[in-house]
Amino acid sequence: MIEDSKMGRDSRKPPAKPGAGQPQAAPSSDAEVAAFLQQVRTMTPKGPAGARRGRLIFAMDATMSRQPTWDMALAMQADMFHAVEEVGGLDVQLVYFRGMGECRASKWVSNPDALARLMTQVACRGGFTQIGKVLAHARREAERGRVDAMVYVGDCMEENVDALADSAGKLGLLGVRVFLFQEGHDPAAEIAFREIARLTHGAYCRFDAGAASQLRALLKAVATYATGGLKALADLGKTSVSGEARLLLEQLE
Repeated sequence: MIEDSKMGRDSRKPPAKPGAGQPQAAPSSDAEVAAFLQQVRTMTPKGPAGARRGRLIFAMDATMSRQPTWDMALAMQADMFHAVEEVGGLDVQLVYFRGMGECRASKWVSNPDALARLMTQVACRGGFTQIGKVLAHARREAERGRVDAMVYVGDCMEENVDALADSAGKLGLLGVRVFLFQEGHDPAAEIAFREIARLTHGAYCRFDAGAASQLRALLKAVATYATGGLKALADLGKTSVSGEARLLLEQLE
C-alpha cells in the first residue's frame, strides 16, 4: 500500500500544463541516448565489488499529463528487477507526486509484482510539479541507509531552479546519483534536470513517449548499474533478449 511520506502539502490550484499551442519538438536522437549511457560508463558505483542487492528510488511525476508515461513505466518496471536477478537483486521504492500538494513514497519492495501492485493503485491527477519534495525525501532516505541511485521521470518543471539545485547538492554530498529522464523538450525542465544531474554526478537523457524501448533500456541500465556496476552492465549486454538494449549497452564497453 502506498504510504503518505509526509513530504508536505499545499492548497494551490493546479494550473494548466505548459506547452499548449507550441510546435511539436523533434524526437530525441540515438546520439542523446548514447551520450547518456556513455556517462554511466564512466561512473563507479558505491560500496564493495561483488553481488549485493541494489537500492533504487523510482520517482515519477504523476500529474495528469503523465498518464501515458505512467502506464508505460508500469508495463516495463518488471524488467528492472529481472535485469539484476543474477547480479544481486534490487530493492525499489516508488515515489510520486500529483494533485494539490500530494507527494508520497511506498515501502521498499523487492519484487516486480509488489511494485506493479503499488503503481496500479495510483491514478494521475492535475497539479504542479514537486521535484523539490522528491529530492528532500531521497536525502532523508540516504541519511537513514544506503541508496545507490535515484531515477526521476517527468516532462516539466514548475519550481524555483535555485531551490532545486540546493536540494540536489545536498543529495549529491551523500553520494546518491540522480538519473533524470525527460519526456518532451520543455526548456525549463531540461535546464533543471541537467543541473540536478550535474550536482549529483548523475546523468540526464531525453526519451520519446512513442519509443518505449528507449526508456526500457535506460531503466534496465540504471538498475543494473545500481546493483553490480560496469561488469553487470557488460553481462546484461551479452545476455539481454532485447536487441535494442544489447546495442545500447555495447556502447558502454
